[in-house]
Amino acid sequence: MSHLPDTAPDHPYAALTPDCVIDALCSTALVPDGRFTALSSYENRVYLAHQDVGDRVVAKFYRPGRWSRAQIEEEHSFSQELVESEVPVVAPLVLQGQTVHEHAGFLFSVSPWRGGRRPELDDWEVLEWIGRFLARIHTVGSTQSFAHRPALDLQSFGHEPMNYLLDNDVVALEVRSRWLLACERALHLIAPAADGLSHAGHFGLHSATQIRLHGDCHPGNILWTPLDDQGHGGPHFVDLDDARSGPAVQDLWMLLSGERSQQTQQLSALLEGYEQFRPFDRRELALIEPLRTLRLLHYSAWLARRWQDPIFAINFPWFGTLDYWQSQVDMLHEQIEAMQREPLYA
Repeated sequence: MSHLPDTAPDHPYAALTPDCVIDALCSTALVPDGRFTALSSYENRVYLAHQDVGDRVVAKFYRPGRWSRAQIEEEHSFSQELVESEVPVVAPLVLQGQTVHEHAGFLFSVSPWRGGRRPELDDWEVLEWIGRFLARIHTVGSTQSFAHRPALDLQSFGHEPMNYLLDNDVVALEVRSRWLLACERALHLIAPAADGLSHAGHFGLHSATQIRLHGDCHPGNILWTPLDDQGHGGPHFVDLDDARSGPAVQDLWMLLSGERSQQTQQLSALLEGYEQFRPFDRRELALIEPLRTLRLLHYSAWLARRWQDPIFAINFPWFGTLDYWQSQVDMLHEQIEAMQREPLYA
């Protein structure tokens, strides 16, 4: 069995009561009418709030201790750069001269409400459209570097999560040795060799150009609105909370799903749109499976680190079970095989 800490009823978010949310919004000179709805979010607490006067807004209360104020402000500056370049990104509002506010020990931001639905990723025109906007995000992202936000690297997404799970006895004892062997094999395949190259197409994670990314570009972070009579609509990007530096392909691979042949077609459509605005280094395709593998490890450690937050035990009851860890071993072996194949769209 694995060992998980008990959930903590006195978790910091327990202090984020409805009155606290309303008082926080009032501190920015907004006038909430008391109606608000919790939106789907595990990492932070996010609320749709109505106002007596004005449009609805979204208030995001950042998880205490995760990002520094400087890191949050850097994310906001990046989103504002994107807006100024007419990239459809939802950026925080400037209220009382700032985008980051503090109330009752919580850092928070307020953004305009933008509706929409998940994009239809089996539609090649939709994928091509998303590809064009990702290229525009990356064009802005490549103009300068983050000073405070981290990079996506092998240490922080691979070795550190693996060691955290082992040191805290999170992995089920029955499969721990097999899981560790699979992790070590996978990380060995990802790690650059002594000559600075990796196994996959002789192109390693450290070989790729590092740019500012959305960082967590899965379908749930893209909202789609239908075109109106003026031609307005299409995709807009939300939640740059995981913005960091990394290779451009990080913002593409999470939009791929299905069998290998289907993923190849999806990738082709994304790149068809992407390359209308920005060149794409095809060598980065060798990083798709390594990045997918790192996300497996990072995700398990993320769940373990957040377990004292009661919302995690409620929404992820299967985490930490023997079945979960056995499936992780199986997926790691699948990724090892995938990393030894030719990359997609080679």
